[in-house]
Amino acid sequence: MSSDPVAAEQADDSAAAPSRRRLNRRWLALIVGVIALDVVAFILAPPFPKGGQPGEACDFPVCFITSSLEFPAPHAVIDFAPESVPPADALVTFHPSISNTLLTMWIVMAIVIVGAALMVRGAKLLPGRAQNIFEWFYEFLGNFGIGIAGETARPYLPIFLGAFLLIVFDNWIGLVPPVGKIDQLRAPSSDVNITIGMALVSFAIFEFLGFWKLGVGGYLGKFFPLYEFRKGIGSGIIALFVGLIELMLEFVKPVTLSFRLFGNIYGGEVALGVITSLTIAFVPVLLLALELMLNAIQALIFSVLTLIFIVLAIESHHEEEGHIAEDVVAAAEGSAAAQPSHS
Repeated sequence: MSSDPVAAEQADDSAAAPSRRRLNRRWLALIVGVIALDVVAFILAPPFPKGGQPGEACDFPVCFITSSLEFPAPHAVIDFAPESVPPADALVTFHPSISNTLLTMWIVMAIVIVGAALMVRGAKLLPGRAQNIFEWFYEFLGNFGIGIAGETARPYLPIFLGAFLLIVFDNWIGLVPPVGKIDQLRAPSSDVNITIGMALVSFAIFEFLGFWKLGVGGYLGKFFPLYEFRKGIGSGIIALFVGLIELMLEFVKPVTLSFRLFGNIYGGEVALGVITSLTIAFVPVLLLALELMLNAIQALIFSVLTLIFIVLAIESHHEEEGHIAEDVVAAAEGSAAAQPSHS
């Protein structure tokens, strides 16, 4: 019995058309509902000056913007030293307290750990839907990390995946009300104190692994290659100079990790708050979708860089440094020999 493939395809398209129309109507209804909710919220609970009382007059647009912004310093949920409160505009604070960002981070950690445990609980050879999703996620990100950092990174994939899960949910939770709307909850990655702490943990991990894999002498030899002086004064000086530059870059790594993550997340929250306060809900919804993607990218950058730094720390490259120094010396000697003699 023959069948016409063109007619079959047209039948499938005609069957799928009502479904697409229903989906489009749902999205349109959702957008209209969000805009209506935004208008009702503006009428019933209009913005008021920051630190003021509800109902106070709020001038547009300055008051609308300032009332939605949050200063970098986190709010202390439990203050252990209330007599010395840091200024609200302080970027890095040293204040004994449980801040709203720290509390939110603990909540995120509990959600991630419990969620992962439930997804793989009673793991089977024939996985269920939750286990299948978790295994797909682990394999996908694991292959991505190995593709970037190489096969040497395979034993350290749990660190990479754990960092990504923690940071991506630290970023995303700031987009979920009431986080960021009440003093007790705030996105952890929007606080530079939290991102510095995470960067220092990452720094401690790859420095520890470097000493553990190469030994004290082997690891420090990457930065102080004194053995290169056996190949000549010029080769030793160049190798030592390169090593000292790498040593300085080691201490730059946690700074770049922390401020890159903080700057992007805090800047995104400021942009979202300003746009929300000045427009109807439709524009913030589009910006919210963009923030979801950018926050995931920032989490991926942090975790990938941690994995790469681990691989760089555990690999000895003193031979490579020696070749670099020898090549530079050889090039200098070659250029000197190429100059004409005036004797």
